[in-house]
Amino acid sequence: MANYHVTQKKGQDNWNVQKEDGKKASAVVSTQKKAEQLAKQFSSNSGGGEVRIHRANGGPIRDSDTVKPGNDPRSIKDKKH
Repeated sequence: MANYHVTQKKGQDNWNVQKEDGKKASAVVSTQKKAEQLAKQFSSNSGGGEVRIHRANGGPIRDSDTVKPGNDPRSIKDKKH
């Protein structure tokens, strides 16, 4: 399983897709939506995991999604996606 983070560094316009504990971004794109799509695709290709979407400009995590076949530690249904 592979977890990915969608982040935007302070002062930058682009969004980064980075594997957890990775040294550099797997992808750099112009929109958060595209970065989120890529992170979910990368995670799915690696056997599932968590995608954590951060707020703009280096902010904290605003949302987290489990990508199948990853195991969601919570049993409630995600009603946002």
